[in-house]
Amino acid sequence: MKIEEIINDKGVISKLSKDGIIEATKVQEKAIPIITKGKDSIIQSETGSGKTLVFVLSIVENIDRKGLRALIVVPTRELAKQITHVFLKYTNLKTVSIYGGVPTNMQKLEEANVAVGTPGRLIDLLNKGKLVLNNIQFFILDEADRMLDMGFITDIEKIIEACNKERQTVFFSATVSKEVLRIGNKYMKQPEKVFIERSITKAKHKYYVVSANEKFSLLLNLLKSNNSHSLVFCATKKTVKNVAKQLRKNDIKAGAIHGDLNQRQRENVLNKFRKKWINVLVATDVAARGLDIKGITHIYNFDIPNGVDMYIHRAGRTARMGSEGKIISFVRQKEYLKYMEIIHSVSK
Repeated sequence: MKIEEIINDKGVISKLSKDGIIEATKVQEKAIPIITKGKDSIIQSETGSGKTLVFVLSIVENIDRKGLRALIVVPTRELAKQITHVFLKYTNLKTVSIYGGVPTNMQKLEEANVAVGTPGRLIDLLNKGKLVLNNIQFFILDEADRMLDMGFITDIEKIIEACNKERQTVFFSATVSKEVLRIGNKYMKQPEKVFIERSITKAKHKYYVVSANEKFSLLLNLLKSNNSHSLVFCATKKTVKNVAKQLRKNDIKAGAIHGDLNQRQRENVLNKFRKKWINVLVATDVAARGLDIKGITHIYNFDIPNGVDMYIHRAGRTARMGSEGKIISFVRQKEYLKYMEIIHSVSK
């Protein structure tokens, strides 16, 4: 189905067409008609499926442009900025990102139709009376499963309860847990549920059983053999720093992203990776959510993730929107059974 068959805004359709976005993805085809009818919804769809455009296109169809009318809550600053960019690129809605690490006077809420924010900064603004949500038409919770895992439940409930009671509420989640359903049922009116089948198995999965001491030399050899645009996941900040440092010593253009970086440093590294000034990004799981960087061909699990959900979110950084990708895991002998359980669950 073509996008022009499910939305009416000709200006938006034209902008999408110029970027080659003509055909709707599965989640866009199924979810946009439901949301544009004003129904509360819980949408299960993996990263890279085109879900950001679902709420962008749904909101632009029905929003009242007088003041702040749409609030999108996300887990990370990077995701807030990326979603804001999509709104600004394809619509004429006044959209602002709201997150910590920058002065609040730079985030001009009074001029916005749409705000995309992280829970901490939104709660701070609510407590100071600088964020008023009485006229919110759309409340969107993106990556709902991740938000609850990160312990944002109290903040999320406070933000929802501050919104206009007649709002439309939509949750997006890569996995729909009992807790996501519980919160959805608490704050939604007879929510519609859309479940899009995972396509992560379309990517190529490979693993090597190696000792801890063999991991780096294997990674180095693989990176030198394919000259790929790669994302390497490690379990700790210490490992991230060490791996990136050793890669650079071996003439690999590598950067690192982890929790010790400030916002400016983080954005600088991500910008270099997007522009391919560096071709390897080494990261903790802080980068597993929300990053939408085109052209990542390989995901390396230097350390395997804790479970299937995190494996899916890491793997979701490649093979996006139908492109090809490879996920390569380094598995120690004692982790073999755990890894096979993860792969079995992903392949279901």
